[in-house]
Amino acid sequence: MEYEEIVMQIIVSSGNARTHAMTAIQHAKSGNISEARKEIEKAGDELGKAHDAQTKLIQDEAAGNTREVTLLMVHAQDHLMNAMTVKDLAQEFIDMYERQVKLESVLAQ
Repeated sequence: MEYEEIVMQIIVSSGNARTHAMTAIQHAKSGNISEARKEIEKAGDELGKAHDAQTKLIQDEAAGNTREVTLLMVHAQDHLMNAMTVKDLAQEFIDMYERQVKLESVLAQ
Protein backbone atom coordinates (compact mmCIF):
# COMPACT_ATOMS: atom_id res chain seq x y z
CA MET A 1 0.00 0.00 0.00
CA GLU A 2 1.31 3.44 -0.92
CA TYR A 3 2.04 6.11 1.66
CA GLU A 4 -0.89 8.29 0.56
CA GLU A 5 -3.27 5.32 0.74
CA ILE A 6 -2.15 4.58 4.29
CA VAL A 7 -2.62 8.21 5.30
CA MET A 8 -6.08 8.26 3.72
CA GLN A 9 -6.95 5.05 5.60
CA ILE A 10 -6.15 6.84 8.85
CA ILE A 11 -8.37 9.77 7.87
CA VAL A 12 -11.31 7.66 6.70
CA SER A 13 -11.26 5.22 9.60
CA SER A 14 -10.84 8.02 12.12
CA GLY A 15 -13.75 9.92 10.60
CA ASN A 16 -15.90 6.79 10.72
CA ALA A 17 -14.92 6.23 14.36
CA ARG A 18 -15.88 9.77 15.30
CA THR A 19 -19.22 9.43 13.52
CA HIS A 20 -19.99 6.18 15.36
CA ALA A 21 -19.01 7.75 18.69
CA MET A 22 -21.27 10.74 18.12
CA THR A 23 -24.11 8.42 17.07
CA ALA A 24 -23.54 6.46 20.27
CA ILE A 25 -24.01 9.62 22.30
CA GLN A 26 -27.29 10.36 20.52
CA HIS A 27 -28.58 6.84 21.19
CA ALA A 28 -27.60 7.10 24.84
CA LYS A 29 -29.23 10.50 25.14
CA SER A 30 -32.45 8.93 23.83
CA GLY A 31 -32.17 6.18 26.44
CA ASN A 32 -31.22 3.48 23.94
CA ILE A 33 -28.15 2.25 25.77
CA SER A 34 -27.84 -1.06 23.90
CA GLU A 35 -27.65 0.74 20.54
CA ALA A 36 -25.19 3.21 22.02
CA ARG A 37 -22.94 0.35 23.09
CA LYS A 38 -23.12 -1.16 19.59
CA GLU A 39 -22.07 2.15 18.06
CA ILE A 40 -19.20 2.63 20.50
CA GLU A 41 -17.97 -0.85 19.59
CA LYS A 42 -18.06 0.11 15.91
CA ALA A 43 -16.08 3.24 16.80
CA GLY A 44 -13.49 1.04 18.48
CA ASP A 45 -13.28 -1.19 15.40
CA GLU A 46 -12.68 1.82 13.16
CA LEU A 47 -10.05 3.18 15.53
CA GLY A 48 -8.35 -0.20 15.34
CA LYS A 49 -8.14 0.13 11.56
CA ALA A 50 -6.72 3.64 11.85
CA HIS A 51 -4.24 2.53 14.46
CA ASP A 52 -3.11 -0.40 12.28
CA ALA A 53 -2.43 2.01 9.42
CA GLN A 54 -0.55 4.36 11.75
CA THR A 55 1.49 1.43 13.06
CA LYS A 56 2.48 0.54 9.49
CA LEU A 57 3.91 4.03 9.03
CA ILE A 58 5.72 3.87 12.36
CA GLN A 59 7.23 0.48 11.51
CA ASP A 60 8.37 1.79 8.12
CA GLU A 61 10.05 4.74 9.77
CA ALA A 62 11.67 2.54 12.41
CA ALA A 63 13.07 0.42 9.57
CA GLY A 64 14.74 3.51 8.13
CA ASN A 65 12.15 4.37 5.50
CA THR A 66 11.63 7.97 6.52
CA ARG A 67 9.23 10.22 4.66
CA GLU A 68 8.62 13.91 4.55
CA VAL A 69 5.93 14.99 7.01
CA THR A 70 3.13 16.33 4.86
CA LEU A 71 0.14 18.45 5.72
CA LEU A 72 -2.00 15.45 4.81
CA MET A 73 -0.19 13.32 7.40
CA VAL A 74 -0.61 16.01 10.06
CA HIS A 75 -4.29 16.15 9.14
CA ALA A 76 -4.57 12.36 9.49
CA GLN A 77 -2.94 12.41 12.91
CA ASP A 78 -5.27 15.20 13.99
CA HIS A 79 -8.28 13.17 12.87
CA LEU A 80 -7.03 10.12 14.75
CA MET A 81 -6.39 11.94 18.01
CA ASN A 82 -9.74 13.73 17.76
CA ALA A 83 -11.59 10.47 17.13
CA MET A 84 -9.87 8.81 20.08
CA THR A 85 -10.88 11.67 22.37
CA VAL A 86 -14.47 11.71 21.13
CA LYS A 87 -14.76 7.94 21.61
CA ASP A 88 -13.45 8.18 25.18
CA LEU A 89 -15.88 10.98 25.98
CA ALA A 90 -18.73 9.11 24.29
CA GLN A 91 -18.08 6.16 26.57
CA GLU A 92 -18.38 8.47 29.57
CA PHE A 93 -21.64 9.91 28.20
CA ILE A 94 -23.06 6.44 27.67
CA ASP A 95 -22.23 5.47 31.24
CA MET A 96 -23.74 8.70 32.53
CA TYR A 97 -26.95 8.33 30.52
CA GLU A 98 -27.25 4.70 31.55
CA ARG A 99 -27.05 5.73 35.20
CA GLN A 100 -29.69 8.41 34.56
CA VAL A 101 -32.04 5.89 32.91
CA LYS A 102 -31.67 3.52 35.86
CA LEU A 103 -32.31 6.28 38.39
CA GLU A 104 -35.38 7.48 36.52
CA SER A 105 -36.68 3.93 36.49
CA VAL A 106 -36.23 3.61 40.24
CA LEU A 107 -37.84 6.97 40.92
CA ALA A 108 -40.83 6.11 38.71
CA GLN A 109 -41.70 3.12 40.88
